[in-house]
Amino acid sequence: MTASAHNAVESFLAHLRDERRVSPNTSEAYGRDLSDFLSFLTGHLGRTPKTDDLNGLETRDFRAFLAARRAEGLAPRSAARALSAVRSFYKWAGKRMGVEAAGLALLATPRFAKSQPRPVSADAAKNVIAAAGEHETPWIAARDAALVTLLYGAGLRISEALTLTGRDAPFRETLRITGKGGRERVVPVLMAARDAMDDYMKQCPFTLGPNAPLFRGARGGPLGARTAQKLMQQIRSGLGLPESATPHALRHAFATHLLGNGADLRSIQELLGHASLSSTQIYAGIDAGALVRAHAAAHPRA
Repeated sequence: MTASAHNAVESFLAHLRDERRVSPNTSEAYGRDLSDFLSFLTGHLGRTPKTDDLNGLETRDFRAFLAARRAEGLAPRSAARALSAVRSFYKWAGKRMGVEAAGLALLATPRFAKSQPRPVSADAAKNVIAAAGEHETPWIAARDAALVTLLYGAGLRISEALTLTGRDAPFRETLRITGKGGRERVVPVLMAARDAMDDYMKQCPFTLGPNAPLFRGARGGPLGARTAQKLMQQIRSGLGLPESATPHALRHAFATHLLGNGADLRSIQELLGHASLSSTQIYAGIDAGALVRAHAAAHPRA
């Protein structure tokens, strides 16, 4: 095996995109982390690494990579993600190319404190939806209102909302979503969200074909995540909301408000499309009042 290690990484990234169908954000993040890993190996080995060089790397080699990244200012959470990317690459390369590095299994994942989600309040969510519909161009106002209503009303990630196509319309009581890792889930769609989407689709000046994106930019192309983020920046500035009021904060609000109104964590896990319950449990720490109410309602001595 004398091929360039860079070629192996490119093949792995193609595998992520084309076979595993990971999100573009995940693919880009893995690409950056693995590019950094190969750059480190170039300096570490004193030459451009080939696939042979990937074999037999020891724990100290991978530890030196993490130490170098931390010295550059990489946060513990990002270091953990970088190590995850390297491990995923080695797992794939082991099956496809026979590459092995036993030392990688002995390296502990960097520890980091999990940050708590920062959802907007129920009143703030209503105000955000109202403010989103104030654009001077009527169809764009309808589009923005529909987008934020869907993020909050169905708990979608912004990437999930922006990949909806004409095939998903007209919206009914439920919507099938393909989320991270290609996992599918069915989410209920509130009447308010259905009405907002119907209003937007009636006003949209562009043809919303079955394979075309539902959410369109001002010139008819696919609406980008950056535009949605700028929309939330403008809204939170006008409403005096904190910088944590991002499109994803509406998804956090969806989960937190469900929990606060009696929904159980397993149901919220399914609605959010989390692979494990541990990802959903972070919301239990936000609404302590919900836990107190649940205890009072269920404990025999309450």
